[in-house]
Amino acid sequence: MTATPGLGDHRLGSPELLRSVFRRHAAGVAVITAYGTRPVGFTATSLTSVAAEPPLVSFGVCTTSSSWPVIAGAAYVGVHILGEHQRELADTFARSGADRFAPPTRWRSGPEGVPLLDGVLAWLVCRVVARVPAGDHRVVLAEAVAGDPAGAGRPLVYHQGRFNGLRD
Repeated sequence: MTATPGLGDHRLGSPELLRSVFRRHAAGVAVITAYGTRPVGFTATSLTSVAAEPPLVSFGVCTTSSSWPVIAGAAYVGVHILGEHQRELADTFARSGADRFAPPTRWRSGPEGVPLLDGVLAWLVCRVVARVPAGDHRVVLAEAVAGDPAGAGRPLVYHQGRFNGLRD
């Protein structure tokens, strides 16, 4: 621990500090998909609703991820809100080197050719409008053009390094 006068005990800003703080922040779990020469996707806890008019969302993606080359050139992406029954799916899309679209993953081609995952709580197909540099990531801004909010179940959340269901 390092102390700075007037601020009390604290740690200096670092990647480890950021990770430690955000382990305490519960976040919804989404999977982002796109199609290039093949379907790609990754688990995201950075999904945010940005604006209602126009309907914009944002998410972060690391530029060293295997999905980034396709996301970097994709005109459209899929955004999937996962249910608590989809922990294995979240793990699959979070795992490096996994064949994410192989069985048991169930998916189909949706509007604009975007891979859509079956059994999710909700999905959107979004047109990418910007990719903003942010450290070793890009923040992708995308406008919703189609979707379905009618999936059944409760949301999956990420907290303390684990996928969890909500508790009442």
